[in-house]
Amino acid sequence: MKKYLVSAVAGLALAAGIGASFAEDVVVLKPEQQTVVREYIHKQKLVSVSLLGVELNVGTALPDTVELHAIDVPDVRYKYTVVGDHAVLVDPDTRKVVQIVE
Repeated sequence: MKKYLVSAVAGLALAAGIGASFAEDVVVLKPEQQTVVREYIHKQKLVSVSLLGVELNVGTALPDTVELHAIDVPDVRYKYTVVGDHAVLVDPDTRKVVQIVE
């Protein structure tokens, strides 16, 4: 019984490690798109919105009251907005932040 328990724990640890590595390898934009998108967003000069009580991180879901703007760059499905002076890319389907643009 102890042997099976050790095997099960090792298997779960391995599966958790694999899941974590997949999460880190998610590519939001191709390297060649990064610069183009960053420049496009900074040229637009959107007014920053303030979201009191919302911690801005990748994965944060933005409320429906925040207007999302299309990015006029080929093959980019994300939209963007500016929250607390930080430009963010947002998945328009889930409204979750996928990248904070520096």
